[in-house]
Amino acid sequence: MSQSDFEKLIQTGRPPNIARLFPNSKALIVSGKVVDQALVAKGSAMTIAANGRSNLVIRGALQAAQRADAALLVEIARSECNYCPVNFYNIARQVDAICNELGITIPVAIHADHYGIKSEADLPYAKMEIPSMFEAGITSIAVDASHMPDADNLLANIALAGYIPGWAGLETEVGEIKGNQGLSTVDDATFLIRGLNSRKIFADWIALNNGSSHGLEASGTGIQVELTAEIHKHLVAYGVSGAQHGTSGNNSDKLRAISTQTHTTKANVATALQMVSWGLEVNDYGNALQDSSGNFIKVKGEGVTEETWEKMVAHAEKQGWKAGDYKKLNLPFETTILAQDKKVRERMAARVEAFVYNMLTNVFNAEGSGTLGKELLVKAGSYDLGSKGKQIEDPADWTREKIIERAKTLVVNSGPEGDFDD
Repeated sequence: MSQSDFEKLIQTGRPPNIARLFPNSKALIVSGKVVDQALVAKGSAMTIAANGRSNLVIRGALQAAQRADAALLVEIARSECNYCPVNFYNIARQVDAICNELGITIPVAIHADHYGIKSEADLPYAKMEIPSMFEAGITSIAVDASHMPDADNLLANIALAGYIPGWAGLETEVGEIKGNQGLSTVDDATFLIRGLNSRKIFADWIALNNGSSHGLEASGTGIQVELTAEIHKHLVAYGVSGAQHGTSGNNSDKLRAISTQTHTTKANVATALQMVSWGLEVNDYGNALQDSSGNFIKVKGEGVTEETWEKMVAHAEKQGWKAGDYKKLNLPFETTILAQDKKVRERMAARVEAFVYNMLTNVFNAEGSGTLGKELLVKAGSYDLGSKGKQIEDPADWTREKIIERAKTLVVNSGPEGDFDD
């Protein structure tokens, strides 16, 4: 694409909130729909949704996607906003700044992941907050009411749909991410998508509990590919793609299978990128390795300086934080990390870039999806590509009363109670 054609795309392909926030920007920040449909066009491919827990993680992921010509999502989860310096209100600004600084030209969506709704009492605040997030540059959102019973999950999604721009990417979720417990079923997944369809709500992605875990994967089971493929087969008519959560902790072969054997186009990667940026030794699964004493293994001369790492470990020990709690170091140490020598910051971002580039090109088959996304935008002549789905369900069959009654007949596996947020 010529420079003049790209500049025309900047004028037509960016959603109105992005055009208003960054009127002079050359960053192609797009709707999540663009990323999803670019991967659908590629076929048997998915891309990384990089959880940008720090500025350097975002930088490395963008560099990798540019090199791979891959459409990309940069995201932050609602729970991560509590322990990371990156949040719903500054993530778009960081992405835009980095894209302009580095000349990033691939399509990038800004995704609000796991916008958790735990009960009906959360809805009034969500109706206030969600519009403000889009005003701040969010271009895609995951409404996660999976913590609630199936009927309440569906009704919460319906209640919030009107607060999300029609052009924006939309993800919904069924079955909390609980590892190998509480697995999603064909029944509860199709119930959610059919009910949304009846109200002309066409989710771009559905996230399942298909055996994955947030954070460090220790169950040894991981993603269940056959379960995912079976559920996706029942959703084909509704035009919804899969979103794979908890990819850290699953080996490359399993992730390739998710890409080639299911309709997944979005794969969340969070903990692995955090550990890689810090300079910890990770295996093919993306899990940070630990020594016989349970301590993470820091690679000398990689990631943060040894002095900074010692301070981070000491802080974690003082707080009583175990391995799974190290994510909480992001917020108190971002300033220290960004104050390090430029060469140190560059090697941190470069480590993320190498990891993400390998995933995009050798595992996810995302190479070339950046160009495909641009071509879709040019063809549409608009930032809004529309939805892949169309209304199939009769609204009369999905009244509130019928939703509640229908939910009682579902075959579901809710699993144990507990806090499964990442």
